[in-house]
Amino acid sequence: MDERRFFTEKPEQRPARLQCPRCRRTSDYSIQWMRRTKKAHVPSGADERDRALFAKVKDHLIRVDNDVTCKVCGKRFEIPSHRGLIFLEEFEGLPKDEEEE
Repeated sequence: MDERRFFTEKPEQRPARLQCPRCRRTSDYSIQWMRRTKKAHVPSGADERDRALFAKVKDHLIRVDNDVTCKVCGKRFEIPSHRGLIFLEEFEGLPKDEEEE
C-alpha cells in the first residue's frame, strides 16, 4: 500500500531567511511545503504490515521547493538545507507562526 494513503496532504507556505551565495544578501523567502497529517483510521484494504506501518507514521512536512530566486541579483540558488522532511512534533513548544491560525 502506498504510504501517502495514510495521510491528508495540504500545501503550505513557510517563511525562511536565506542568504544568496552569489551576492551575499540576506532576504526573507516563502518556501513551499506539503503538510502530511495522519488520518484517523487505517485505510480500507490494509493488511497487517500496513497496520503496523500506520501505527508508526507521524505528521510531518516535506519541502517541495529545492531552490529559490534571489530577490536582489535574480539568480537561482539551492536552499542550503539537508532537511527536506521535518516532523511536526519538533515544532511543539515553539511559538506559532502568525500565518497558522
